[in-house]
Amino acid sequence: IFSANQALLAAKAGARYASPFLGRVDDIGNDGLNLLSEIVELYANYDFDTEIIAASIRHPQQVVAVALTGADIATIPYKTFEQMIRHPLTDKGMDLFLKDWEKVKSLAPIR
Repeated sequence: IFSANQALLAAKAGARYASPFLGRVDDIGNDGLNLLSEIVELYANYDFDTEIIAASIRHPQQVVAVALTGADIATIPYKTFEQMIRHPLTDKGMDLFLKDWEKVKSLAPIR
């Protein structure tokens, strides 16, 4: 799906899923998240059962935006999934925790 019109036609035809390709829409200078927002609103207005699979997701911030906009499903590349897990403050916090644990562990044996 590349337009709200296509999404509307798919839902009217009884499609179980509609999959707007957000990254590809962005690639041609349009706004993929705006397209998703239009589709979510259309489906809500008419209580369509068609689920929205947001596709062509490119980065972690887009995953959050897609979820907040109301997509039912998102296809996420493995690289993006890995980026979602990592955060520099988490890594720093884990390092500090492990260093503190080593200090405490050496002070009193666990019985």
